[in-house]
Amino acid sequence: MARFLIQNFGCRAAQADGAALAERLLEQGMAPAACAREADLVILNTCTVTAAADQDVRQAVRRAHLENPGARILVTGCYAQRAPEELVRLEGVTWVVGNTHKHRIHEIVREPAAVPYHGQIFVGDIFAETEFVTAPFEEAAGDRTRPNLKVQDGCNNRCSFCIIPFVRGRSRSAPPEVVVEQVRRLAERHREVVLSGINLGRWGRDLGGRLRLVDLLRRLLEETPVTRIRLSSVEPMDLSSELLDLMAGSERIAKHVHAPLQTGSDRILRLMRRRYRAHHYAARILEARRRMPLAAIGADVMVGFPGETEEDFEQNRQFIESLPFTYLHVFTYSARPGTPAAAMPGQVPMRVRKERNRRLRELAAAKNLAFRRQMLGRTLSAVTLGDGRLALTDNYLEVELARPRPAGELIEVTIGGLTTDGLREAAPD
Repeated sequence: MARFLIQNFGCRAAQADGAALAERLLEQGMAPAACAREADLVILNTCTVTAAADQDVRQAVRRAHLENPGARILVTGCYAQRAPEELVRLEGVTWVVGNTHKHRIHEIVREPAAVPYHGQIFVGDIFAETEFVTAPFEEAAGDRTRPNLKVQDGCNNRCSFCIIPFVRGRSRSAPPEVVVEQVRRLAERHREVVLSGINLGRWGRDLGGRLRLVDLLRRLLEETPVTRIRLSSVEPMDLSSELLDLMAGSERIAKHVHAPLQTGSDRILRLMRRRYRAHHYAARILEARRRMPLAAIGADVMVGFPGETEEDFEQNRQFIESLPFTYLHVFTYSARPGTPAAAMPGQVPMRVRKERNRRLRELAAAKNLAFRRQMLGRTLSAVTLGDGRLALTDNYLEVELARPRPAGELIEVTIGGLTTDGLREAAPD
């Protein structure tokens, strides 16, 4: 029996793609491998959001080929869509399959390569894709305590720094009845399901009938037994009062808001071509905090965008400090080929970018510590993870459990202390 290994890079949507691909291969009678040395087929499901992400993929190709020269290597995902010719030249690569053909990988790998390690490219026009491609997600999710279900793909925004619309295409939504059925099935085995997408907040807008993400959530609450739904990331302009009302009012929706910020400097937001200004963003975040006092509130933040001065950065830092964030994902700007920002004047020296990154990470750590201290003595709802020694709370904090519980259970846990970056359950009496 042929054995496969899938290594996923990047966002939750990519992880969901990888899980769906694994299901296809299992259906064909293939078996998962524990490592590259044991695999007949190694699939690298890539990200290309930064130059570092690209480098990670190239290193993974070299490592897989070194560990198992006899394995066929298939590179797919966003890097494959963006630069297939670059990847196909890497030693050991048998196939490069872009996002346009990702749903056909289970068919492609059935065909033997004409010449060992002579790469074949399967990449088409991503903007010709007009429908969401739905893939099965059942057995592949079976070993996950919190499966990611991708319900939206692509992005219609054109942020000046971002390559993702050019490798994912236009925004496309999974039909609501398909999502309802998938969640219903996942709920049979999982207490928490994470809804993900490239631009999740735009779900439904391409389906007609003025459908919005809040409409999908209502259907899932009404028509499925899912215990908890978590939203992965929603752009600030899509955090409507109606959506926040539903999140705050339902015990079955995780109290967790992740809204990409990028910067608190209006001047840089304009250069980034973001569709809001700092005061719009702050209003959404403060409304979320008013409605959900103990919610996790996180953001993506970028430092070192072209033209960012020390004054711009300080404005950003003060803006972040003023808001009730509980964590941040801080990114150092990385020029992506073909994006407008890559050709902008005023490219910030890398040493300055890294220093600004460090300063924001320190601020984020302080905010996270303050938030975790607020949890001491409280009893929180959490889902157990992995081997049952850890759990993830409704408000996105990891808890070290006093005793192991079965994985994938929803439990009540009383917080007795702090760990380096999480919480510790109070010792039983």
